Amino acid sequence: LSEMGSRHDEYDYMFKVLVIGDSAVGKTNLLTRFTENKFSIENKTTIGVDFATKSIQVEGKTVKAAIYDTAGQERFRACSSI
Repeated sequence: LSEMGSRHDEYDYMFKVLVIGDSAVGKTNLLTRFTENKFSIENKTTIGVDFATKSIQVEGKTVKAAIYDTAGQERFRACSSI
């Protein structure tokens, strides 16, 4: 797997990924680590839904992931219909 550079809207496959789970389990840290290769020990609460994208190369194909990071509160569980 290798990270893509400046090609933005060119991809062979596109996936929507919804990260769900209880509050304060690390969903945002998982998203940030995957998309930006950063990790923060500080815990920030997600309000609503955060969004990020990441493109990678897999076996010569460009795969783009649109990743939705949901808040862990019960009221945001309706996001699963995205």
